[in-house]
Amino acid sequence: MAVSLRQDRSGGSVDHFLALLQDRLPFWLSILHDLSHRTGKGNVSDNLLPIARAGIDYYLQVQGAALPAFTSPSVTVRFRQAVRDTGLGPCAETAPLAAYLAAEQRLGRVGAEVDPEASARLLIAGCFHRAYIEMFMGAEAGPAREVSAREIIRELRLEPA
Repeated sequence: MAVSLRQDRSGGSVDHFLALLQDRLPFWLSILHDLSHRTGKGNVSDNLLPIARAGIDYYLQVQGAALPAFTSPSVTVRFRQAVRDTGLGPCAETAPLAAYLAAEQRLGRVGAEVDPEASARLLIAGCFHRAYIEMFMGAEAGPAREVSAREIIRELRLEPA
């Protein structure tokens, strides 16, 4: 992916973004995949709380570098293709979350009416949004990160009725 993005690049912002992704993405994905080891243990919401915290932190780290990297339409097109080619698109984040939620659902620990895939997307979106607000408006613009992480998980309303 990095090679295709570096071709005809317009500056160092792409390199900076790629370096951050290369450094942070594997750790973020490992946190998501490690969630499968929590199936049937503890409380589902408590298991997801560290995921929300880590997601907010991850997006705070990479979003600021992503924006300047995508000022060129050609870089954006190459990035999209590279993501498709490597399979590191949004599904890489949502799949382990959805699998965890589906496993907990089979155990009766997540409500039958919950859509695991949609809930995974909403958790990621909540983390992304919290990081976006903090990046542009400052940490004081909303609830503290910890409070935000708890709100994201609570509002998924995963527990059986």
